[in-house]
Amino acid sequence: MTLSDSASSTLVARRAMIDSQLRTSGVNEEYALARMLAVPREDFLPADKAAQAYIDRAVMLGEGHLAAPLFYGKALLEAAPTPSARVLVVSGGTGYLAALLAPLVSSVTEISAAEAAALQGAGEYDLVMIDGAIEQLPDGLAAALADDGRIVTGLLLRQVTRLASGRKVAGTVNLQPVEDMGIPVLPAFAAPRRWTFA
Repeated sequence: MTLSDSASSTLVARRAMIDSQLRTSGVNEEYALARMLAVPREDFLPADKAAQAYIDRAVMLGEGHLAAPLFYGKALLEAAPTPSARVLVVSGGTGYLAALLAPLVSSVTEISAAEAAALQGAGEYDLVMIDGAIEQLPDGLAAALADDGRIVTGLLLRQVTRLASGRKVAGTVNLQPVEDMGIPVLPAFAAPRRWTFA
């Protein structure tokens, strides 16, 4: 297979992903579909995992993950990025989400989950997007949001992962579940374990 044949086959795979995974699940906004078509998922995977780039579930890596296409499509819709937005992306370990967002916004800063868990923010971002599911939102990451800023993330609630979003109002961010879906969990955002008595 030549390089052009390979590029052509992955473009076909991206189109199939859009038609069979995204459009059928309600992701129809042109900006989201255009970005999902433009960014080759296989470029964010090691060579031995590239064949799994367009499956309808997450590809787990040694240090991170590439979530299912549906998570990214729905997250882009929920984020509704604007050209003036300053965005903080908490990486799932591949850089894919930041690549999707970059042409849609003013700036993208990407940090690791470990860096985000220890962040001491100062209200400089209009949008925070987390590439994975969290159990709790650290105060420092919430503080990184400007007033009226938005956050889009996965949320682990009672052992079920959901897409969730929230807005910073009066210094507080309340996450609201949007839709149940499979999302890799980020251990850096685990809630403290509490003793329970039977």
